Order: sequence, then C-alpha cells, then structure tokens
Amino acid sequence: MRSAVRPEPIGTARLDLLPLRVDHAARMAAVLADPALHTFTGGAPSTPEALRERYERLVAGSPDPSVSWCNWVLRTRDDGCLAGTVQATVSGGREAEIAWVVGVPWQGRGLASEAARGLVGWLRDQGVRTIVAHVHPDHLASAAVAAAAGLSPTREEPGRRDQVTPPPAEAGGFSLCRVGVATDQPGP
Repeated sequence: MRSAVRPEPIGTARLDLLPLRVDHAARMAAVLADPALHTFTGGAPSTPEALRERYERLVAGSPDPSVSWCNWVLRTRDDGCLAGTVQATVSGGREAEIAWVVGVPWQGRGLASEAARGLVGWLRDQGVRTIVAHVHPDHLASAAVAAAAGLSPTREEPGRRDQVTPPPAEAGGFSLCRVGVATDQPGP
C-alpha cells in the first residue's frame, strides 16, 4: 500500500508550519543548538552540515513507498523566526507517529502544543486514523503537549496492538513509552 500523504503548509493562530526544505538547515541548527533539547532523547546538537545532510535524506523521502516522512519547521508569525519542528511518519496513509521539538528560547509559550494540535488536525484531514507519540516517561512537558494535541495515555498490556517494548538500557538508557494514541477505531 502506498502512502500518499505529503506535507503541506499548516497555519495555526501563531505559527506557520512550513514543509521542511534543505535550506532550513543552517537556521534550524541554531534553533536546535541547546544540549538541553537532548536530555530525554540522548545525542547532541547537530552541526549545520550534519543537519543539512539529515534534511536532504528527509526531504528525499522514505525508501518504503508505503511510508511518508512529513516534516515541518515552525515559523512564528509575529517575528518570522524559525522556532522548532514537527514531524509525522505516516504508514499506509492511516497511521502516524508524530514528534515535536521547540528551541529553548521559544519554550514555555505553548508553541509545541499549538503546533502538535495543528499537525494532528491536518493528519485527520488527510484520513489518518491512528496517531501515536512516543514520550519519555519523565518528560512532563512533552506529555502535556501530547495531551493538548488530543492524545491520551495508553497502558502497556501484553498483546495490545499499541504496546511498545522499551529499548534495552544499552541502547541509550531511556525507556520510551507510547503515551498517546488518538484513534477513531474501536479499541481491542
């Protein structure tokens, strides 16, 4: 099954979500330069060159025709600054895993929640029926963003369709859990 979902501009009250372009890399490297952004995910900020290479791969798209990589930068309407990103990996046109990051100088203003709500609304308009965000169990701010976007916590139960097995500690020491699923399909 081919996923026909392609990123389009999305507008919210204070943000323009613009489809990612390779030439966003230099400005986004500055936005994402604070090591604090990696507290819950691990890693370190990317150089502009490394981010450009990553953006080239993302813009080229998934090699799997049933998967769409949809990525946006967040541009604030009041001053035109790039402030973060949102992304959705859409499988089969019906399920999406989403993520967000807002640069430290723009945090605490509700921009991540606003962007995530805009993204979830857009995905619904594209026919996506199940939306999932993986949030570190100690990342309260990100859990609040997921809730603001309409995602609700799930329980990890053996055999459930939405179960996520945390990675082993050797894979970086973080237990990521599926904290939100918005679906209009009946549960198991």
